[in-house]
Amino acid sequence: MNEILASRRLARPLALAGMAALLYGLVACSNTPGDLKPLAKGAMAKLELTAKPDAAPDIPFKDGAGGSHFLGEFKGKVVIVNLWANWCAPCKEEIPSLARLQTAYAGKDVAVVAISVGKGEDETAGAGFLARNPPLKFYTEPTYALTAAFKPAVDGMPTTILYDRKGVERARLSGGADWSGPEAHAVVDSLLAEK
Repeated sequence: MNEILASRRLARPLALAGMAALLYGLVACSNTPGDLKPLAKGAMAKLELTAKPDAAPDIPFKDGAGGSHFLGEFKGKVVIVNLWANWCAPCKEEIPSLARLQTAYAGKDVAVVAISVGKGEDETAGAGFLARNPPLKFYTEPTYALTAAFKPAVDGMPTTILYDRKGVERARLSGGADWSGPEAHAVVDSLLAEK
């Protein structure tokens, strides 16, 4: 009889421990790779998940030497597209943190693609500004065809759009942010963890 009572006393704490372990496992697994919603905090608080994920628009933009590029050529990488302009103070404030983000992910499947929408002197000044923020490359699309082709269209600068390795838009952040901190790295790491 004493053995039965002893086993009952042991069974209850073991059952509670088992339930606690199960709950811990469920909570730990709730933030699966690619689940960006829990990561929209701190510097990434303005991150908005894309309601209807879509592929990047097929609109050309140019590099500093005049060569044409498309966002689709970055497929296979986590792509952080930053639409900015030299005349935009928050844009210029944000660019150094994007350069630090690209540096932090050197050698990994991450591409920070900063595309200037400035025209004329703003385009020339933008190229000079990016030259002072390596390793970012200068890209330009001054006709605004690219900004209009996103769904929904981009209507303010800066706007940053995140694509997964499949080339599908996953989230956007309108306005400036610090892309060099742990919150931004958590977002990029989550997208990198997806297969």
